[in-house]
Amino acid sequence: MADNRNTIIAIVLSLIIVLGWQYFVVGPQLEQQRIEMEQQQAAAQQAADAQAPVPGAAAGSASIPGSTAGAASGVLTRDAALASSARVTIDTPRLSGSISLTGGRVDDIRLKDYHETVDRSSPTIVLFSPKGSQNAYYADYGWVSEPGATVALPGPDTVWTASGTALSPQTPVTLTWDNGAGLVFTRTFAIDENYMFTVTQGVTNTSAAAVSLYPYGLIARRGTPKTQNFYILHEGLIGVVGEKGLTEVDYSEAQEEKQIKPGQSDKGWLGITDKYWAATLAPVAGSTFEPSFSYNAATDIYQADFLGTVVTVQPGASGDAASYLFAGAKETKLIDSYEATLKIEGFELLIDWGWFYFLTKPMFFVIDWLFHLVGNFGVAILLVTVLVKLIFFPLANKSYVSMSKMKLVQPQMMDIREKYKDDKAKQQQALMELYKTEKINPLAGCLPVLIQIPVFFALYKVLFVTIEMRHAPFFGWIHDLSAPDPTTIFNLFGLIPWDPPTFLMLGVWPLIMGVTMFVQMKMNPAPTDPAQQIIFNWMPVLFTFMLASFPAGLVIYWAWNNSLSIAQQYVIMRRQGVKVELWDNLSTTFKRKKGETGA
Repeated sequence: MADNRNTIIAIVLSLIIVLGWQYFVVGPQLEQQRIEMEQQQAAAQQAADAQAPVPGAAAGSASIPGSTAGAASGVLTRDAALASSARVTIDTPRLSGSISLTGGRVDDIRLKDYHETVDRSSPTIVLFSPKGSQNAYYADYGWVSEPGATVALPGPDTVWTASGTALSPQTPVTLTWDNGAGLVFTRTFAIDENYMFTVTQGVTNTSAAAVSLYPYGLIARRGTPKTQNFYILHEGLIGVVGEKGLTEVDYSEAQEEKQIKPGQSDKGWLGITDKYWAATLAPVAGSTFEPSFSYNAATDIYQADFLGTVVTVQPGASGDAASYLFAGAKETKLIDSYEATLKIEGFELLIDWGWFYFLTKPMFFVIDWLFHLVGNFGVAILLVTVLVKLIFFPLANKSYVSMSKMKLVQPQMMDIREKYKDDKAKQQQALMELYKTEKINPLAGCLPVLIQIPVFFALYKVLFVTIEMRHAPFFGWIHDLSAPDPTTIFNLFGLIPWDPPTFLMLGVWPLIMGVTMFVQMKMNPAPTDPAQQIIFNWMPVLFTFMLASFPAGLVIYWAWNNSLSIAQQYVIMRRQGVKVELWDNLSTTFKRKKGETGA
């Protein structure tokens, strides 16, 4: 008994040490590193007044000139940067913002449908911000000439003339610039009802000689954004390039490699992705392009760009090159529709479905369909849990029946172990004969768990990566199924005006999950080995703390799944004539704890 008590004390002390180290040592160190990184980024931004990265080269040695890093006078506020240039307004049902006439950049975008918090009065999400601002993030376009050619081309500081004052789904806008040497450049922007721009770059040649130019497009982002930094989610530079397929470049990898060139292709796309938002470029299907991902330490700019094939314009003729710009929320059905209608190869992979794509994406569509049926994603998760239970019912039923039979032959198993306690080989042989005679699968108890693991992971992915789950409410205090339960027992669920540290955020739903897990384990006979008993008794507690930081939707799923499993196992055990051990095990557990306390 003393050994058991010492083991428990050791486990508790270990947990206290680990959690204390995380809170008092690791946490402050990470915060200090974050502050130092922000200071370094600010210094780099103030020093940047030249060109950003000079990535990629395509046919010949033509190269993209890159984006301008910032104003020489230092970093501007977003509003000041917006006011520094004349602009064309962007106004669609789902986007607001503007295009800068200096440089002709798309550098100001807000998402009308999405807010920073669950409070609908909170600010809308800012996706793009202009050059020179603290978090500059924008799309730019242009041309580069053949090596050695002296052609005046539009650049980052070129002032364009606009055909209108506002871009909408009904009214495209064309920007025009005359180089004064026989070439007139145009840049036409069109946009749909959602998040897709069509950008057409044109050249009219009124000179006496032919001109050959390469079109390019780029997305530039200053500074390393705050990321989830979680292994199941990619945030950073991304693209699909022909046969090479999906290319994912983390911010840290870009800093190390400086430049990554996946190779030429005639299909695909590239850009920069966050958890829920993205900005991508996609040349029109069938046109060859060379993509590149890069990072410039001097200007602290990440860049995804492509260089298109040469456009040769004869005297008196015109030429153009078109591409797509996606700037918005990664909504599953919308992304899929763009892939199908615009023939953007592999565009669905902009959403990080992961290795279990074949399970994760169907899981999302089922939940989404149920949501449109019942109007609540939380209820949809409960219903999909029932559906999964029904699908695997025959297998789970067979497993529970086998487990029940195992309990019925417990006396015979004990006799065999006693009879051959000094001969493990004969003991194992006799047990296998007993299993064969009674038609018992000794591994049957593992099957329900093995079934649950991939479903659990798929649901975790759906909750974690899909924007449809963001800020999706359940009932009561759960206003966001993709976030952890905001309550905690350590301030009596809000009655005490105190915000506990993160590791003490132990909410109502994690507690419910822990209780259901505890009850499910007590449905079975207690292990005879004292060490195993301790493990089984403490496992629900450990899982309760572990899952407290998981999305509330996942914890609700697990608690509901446990409850259904308890009911299913109870019915099967009763039908098999097996005694349900729940009350006896609970009584034994509490008596043991009372005895240990008294000791």
